[in-house]
Amino acid sequence: MDLMSTRFVFLFASLCFCFEIGAASKFAVPETDEGLPGDGPVRRYEWFKNLWEKKRSGWAKRVNEDQGALVFLGDSITQGWGDTMGNSFPGVKVANRGISGDTTRGVLIRLKEDVIAINPSGIVILIGTNDLEEGAAPEVIAGNLKLIIESLKEHNSKMPILLCNVFPSSESKKRPTEKIKKINELYFNVVKGDSQITVLDTWVLFANGKGDAKKLEFPDLLHPNKAGYAKWASALRPVLATHEFIETDPDSFKMEPGFESLFNGKDLSGWEFRDRKTLKPTDVFDGKKSTQDGRYVAINGRLVVMTPPEGRRFQIIWTTKDFSGDFIFKAEFRATPNADSGIFIRRPQLQCRDYLLAGPWKDLKKYKPQEWNDIVVTVRGGVAHCTCNGEVLDDEFKIPLSGPIGFEGDRGQMEYRRIRLKKIN
Repeated sequence: MDLMSTRFVFLFASLCFCFEIGAASKFAVPETDEGLPGDGPVRRYEWFKNLWEKKRSGWAKRVNEDQGALVFLGDSITQGWGDTMGNSFPGVKVANRGISGDTTRGVLIRLKEDVIAINPSGIVILIGTNDLEEGAAPEVIAGNLKLIIESLKEHNSKMPILLCNVFPSSESKKRPTEKIKKINELYFNVVKGDSQITVLDTWVLFANGKGDAKKLEFPDLLHPNKAGYAKWASALRPVLATHEFIETDPDSFKMEPGFESLFNGKDLSGWEFRDRKTLKPTDVFDGKKSTQDGRYVAINGRLVVMTPPEGRRFQIIWTTKDFSGDFIFKAEFRATPNADSGIFIRRPQLQCRDYLLAGPWKDLKKYKPQEWNDIVVTVRGGVAHCTCNGEVLDDEFKIPLSGPIGFEGDRGQMEYRRIRLKKIN
């Protein structure tokens, strides 16, 4: 090889090397905070800088492949779930955008390239715990979340956003209970009233009596183990089903002989709002898939009581028919963590909730959190015998001799399906 050729090869190799360095630096942690959006800590430990750049440059190569994915956005808790989120949501295209050690400001800085660039179909956010370790005030952390939410909404004003409460941890991890509770309170204030965002109570889901993480689910009091991730997945599924990421097939349930269906699974025919005092009809929903305010929606065989964006809102939907005489009423229900609802039998309310967290029956042995549970109410005269998965809730529930069936919405998301009634002698 002559001298000119040698120089050309050397120059070409040098240019390639410079290009690689330049390309990689696009995904590097900024050297200073100057000009960065948000406020608070940006981590610059050597291990974090290496990981941050490696993760982000790798995702940049998958922008086309990951288009339209359901994005899980966060820190080591999210990263630790794996690229497929532990295969917890079969059939759902997911993209894990968690980086171990990241903060709310770090997420804000990388949001456009790592998340918005792939046009996500939905977002699951869990972020903020590392800010506390770096000494950030809850108000600063919530301020960054506000900017993250604004950016996501500006990109897509209809994309569902699931905001998970910051998980409990421990004072020993520089993450005291009171500060985590304050962050979650401020997070809710940021999104309150926004129907695009569903807040999931993942703090109460995992907290022990003192408000700390449980070692059985968080061995190091910070990161969930397999059981912890399974619990998180179960908490997410009802909301993902509501947004039709999962459980989109028709219900194959066959009703028992003698029962009449009170809900056709397709729309709200046979249901109405009534005046709370007089029980006179105020709005009938025959042929409609949802109430005018969107609180009650028929989705794939389920009567969904949506999470109220304002946190709590008392509301009842009733059957258009009244029921007298003796009967057996059956339904299945599923609740998000700490959800609060109720079933009205002719008029009195039988509490129907995420029982183990919201009560009043916290010692049920057969209740299945965030899964489907059977409610059976046997009415004889003015008394109802009520069970959940065969366990007695109330053996002498006093009710009027005639009246409609109703479902209440209060806090969190509740779902009811296979709602049916059989008259008995």
